Amino acid sequence: MEFGNIESPMYARLRHFLSTIYTRMQVKPSTQPIIVVLPLCHSDDTESARASRKQYKETLYSVLFDMNVPAVCAVDQAVLALYAAKRTSGIVVNIGFNSTSIVPIFQGTVMHEIGVETVGQGALKLTGFLKELMQQREITFESLYTVRTIKEKLCYVAADYEAELRKDTQASCEVDGEGWFTLSEERFKAAEILFQPQIGGARAMGLHKAVSLCMDHCYNSEVFGDDNWYKTVVLAGGSSCLPGLSERLEKELRELLPAHISEGIRVLPPPFGTDSAWFGAKMISNVSTFTEAWCVKKKQFRQKTRRNGPSFVNVW
Repeated sequence: MEFGNIESPMYARLRHFLSTIYTRMQVKPSTQPIIVVLPLCHSDDTESARASRKQYKETLYSVLFDMNVPAVCAVDQAVLALYAAKRTSGIVVNIGFNSTSIVPIFQGTVMHEIGVETVGQGALKLTGFLKELMQQREITFESLYTVRTIKEKLCYVAADYEAELRKDTQASCEVDGEGWFTLSEERFKAAEILFQPQIGGARAMGLHKAVSLCMDHCYNSEVFGDDNWYKTVVLAGGSSCLPGLSERLEKELRELLPAHISEGIRVLPPPFGTDSAWFGAKMISNVSTFTEAWCVKKKQFRQKTRRNGPSFVNVW
């Protein structure tokens, strides 16, 4: 849904999509509140992107309440990943499908005024670059899904890229239905584009530079008395599970940032792997005040819509 894969008319498509989920889970919509993850808004979004997100949110609320869901909690995925790490403040590095977002969060609120940094590289770029490296070695495979599977089984992030090039890093894995695959330096070269995008032919900011820029903005904002709230970095997204990523990012940040900012920095791997956001949602749903403090109820939605029009959903 985040990438516009629900065709028009959006209401009908969303309703069919959500009804299918409820049917397959054998759950009645009216029995419990629901938590939905909303696409993150970026400060450099185009007017068209903002309008699209606004329409998506309005339609999502309408569909769920028309299905008699008693209450809806709409929250950003980065916030859920932070909660899964048992933190309420910090910076979440969310490696998504098409891009990576660096999200500053203070006490559960995304700090848009400080700025959400975006790097134009995500999981698809990593998989695509590994595909190119394998093709250069004339390694045959059936599909991009095969390459993704190999990436998940064999790839990692080098602590020192130049030193890793001098090592024997050969390893093999088996992919069901296709047999065995053997990689060498491709194992760490694929992920290196996170830090050196130019080796993959991309013109983008390195991940460590984007995170350091976000930290610098947090430090200079002086919004809060606590100067340490942004020094915990939590990784999120499937590709953030690559071995060695948290250690490499922490090392790069310490080398890049001045001592008064870098002191005390910690980069944490996804606490529950690819399911971190789900576990974060589970945590907040188990809080005794969840429905009252976190959710919008059907009656509130109807009253606000009548009074303010559809655009009211931006306040939640």
